[in-house]
Amino acid sequence: MKYFRLIWKNAWRKKIRTSLTILSVFVAFLLFSLLSALGFAFRGGVDVADAERLIIIDKISLINMLPISYLNRIASTDGVASATHATWFGGYYQEPRNQFGQFPVQPQAYFDMYPEFKIPEEQLEAFKRNRTGAVVGQEIAAQFGWKVGDRIPIQATIWTKADGGRTWEFDLEGIFSTDDPRGSTALMLFQHDYFEEARAFAKGTVGWYILRVANGADPIQVANAIDMQFANSPNETETSTEAAFAQSFTKQFGNIALIVTLILGAVFFTLLLVSGNTMSQSVRERISELAVLKTLGFGDRSVLVIVLSESILIMLMGGLVGLGLGWLIVQGIAKQMAAFLPGIFLSPGAIVMAIAMMIGAGILAGIFPAVKAMRLSIIDALARA
Repeated sequence: MKYFRLIWKNAWRKKIRTSLTILSVFVAFLLFSLLSALGFAFRGGVDVADAERLIIIDKISLINMLPISYLNRIASTDGVASATHATWFGGYYQEPRNQFGQFPVQPQAYFDMYPEFKIPEEQLEAFKRNRTGAVVGQEIAAQFGWKVGDRIPIQATIWTKADGGRTWEFDLEGIFSTDDPRGSTALMLFQHDYFEEARAFAKGTVGWYILRVANGADPIQVANAIDMQFANSPNETETSTEAAFAQSFTKQFGNIALIVTLILGAVFFTLLLVSGNTMSQSVRERISELAVLKTLGFGDRSVLVIVLSESILIMLMGGLVGLGLGWLIVQGIAKQMAAFLPGIFLSPGAIVMAIAMMIGAGILAGIFPAVKAMRLSIIDALARA
């Protein structure tokens, strides 16, 4: 743009004011990127139609356990290739702040269900043989400096032992990784048989079932068939995708999607007020300069474009930096939260929307000062100078 140097100089006419405006835009789009990624996790993945794995939970509440006897009936349902189960353990290592996902599982069946988890065969065999054995993901092992052969004590917050104790000790038999770039290994798996024998209550139950849909089977029909089997039973079921299941954890805290929308609305309303005020002040301070530009031959349309471009430039400077930093933060959050809320992702659509919002906000913030500058009379402007 041939007027870029002039626009750049005008934008930085008041360096402190421009810097503060850019900072407010930066914060707004940093929040936008973080909240959009969180909102994507809540909106995405609920459709059952293309699911390969489905999750079965109690119809009333996730916290209600399901009978272990359901496993064979689920596995024998038409369209189910395989099925296994898991339960939320809810413990921590050494200190309450060191919390991560721990799940009692059927070792072989669980790793067959999740082939993206990679573990050396000898470590998996050792895990299967050891009643008190456990395996952990690379992220957890690196975080706490664990290695194969360590004895890991986990303090239970829910599941007390039959002897009244809360300390569960496990032999670390293996460390697994994942070949899914968006996956997480921030979890521990241990033997369900040991958990069943040692826990003090709710024996004969599990937290949820996981099933793999057979090739060619319709996931919707499979889900409906399973739920119909247990209709009108003491423990009715609800079959859904993994993403919808993970959302049920966080939705216990409220309507997060609505909260995200309200926060973004408040942030951008405030942003428009701040940036609009900045542009209005900038134009008022430059009335005589704008008159000189018109005297030198700049047309009304050129003046309009210069002022609008200045507003858009300020938005883009703060917005792109905020969006970029937000993208980096989202990558870290996604790995840490994948075991609890998969699908945290700043989508290309959200990025395009953010850039469009920067330009749109720049136009809205600058349109009234720009129109005022365009309509400015040379004589009146020089008289007010």
